[in-house]
Amino acid sequence: MSAEAKIRGILFDKDGTLLDYDESWLPVNRELARIAAEGDAALADHLLAACGMDPVTGHIVPDSLLAAGNTHQIAQGLVAAGSKLDVIELTIKLDNLFANAAEFSVPVTDLAAFFGRLRKRGFKLGIASSDNERSIRQTAQRFGISDYVDYIAGYDSGFGSKPEPGMVLGFCAATGLQPEQIAMVGDNNHDLHMGRNAKTGLTIAVLTGTGSRESLSASADHVFDDITHIEALLPDLQLA
Repeated sequence: MSAEAKIRGILFDKDGTLLDYDESWLPVNRELARIAAEGDAALADHLLAACGMDPVTGHIVPDSLLAAGNTHQIAQGLVAAGSKLDVIELTIKLDNLFANAAEFSVPVTDLAAFFGRLRKRGFKLGIASSDNERSIRQTAQRFGISDYVDYIAGYDSGFGSKPEPGMVLGFCAATGLQPEQIAMVGDNNHDLHMGRNAKTGLTIAVLTGTGSRESLSASADHVFDDITHIEALLPDLQLA
């Protein structure tokens, strides 16, 4: 039996995977830099560059802090690069910013229809993000997928941070599945390495985020333009 045929659950990253990264997060990144710089435009540009975003073009360096870090890690990076705010204070401000950003995020496809089709085929579904859990739940509610999702984990949910295996193992505990029955889907190497560290059956990379085919291929069993290609990859459960 192929690895694809053994898959019973799919664990998705959020930003850059379910949501188009450029459309959803470039304006948010500029705002987080403004907050961290307390309105100093030159410092804001410096902070963006230090954390992985070109302030002119908006290009995000694959696997940089802004591409893959959680809120606390980003706050630490901003302070290390010159923000005068306290790390804890800045983390709280950024968590609030990210939660509010859910209202303006752009999905890569009709997520309710996509998740509904996967659920109808029998797959257990989860979301594991470096964002905070509140933001993930608001995103799920906004796009009508809450009823299809069996598991949600953010950096603050108690399962550890990517690329540690904890979020995957939490999904297994919530669904009764084994790691080899899970497909991990993400747009950067933190996602894929988390899957590899947990020994998931598949790691699937998508190109709707900050990674490139070149940066992701070594750690991915498959690299797709977007998540919709997963439907053709995985057989119906009753046929597996």
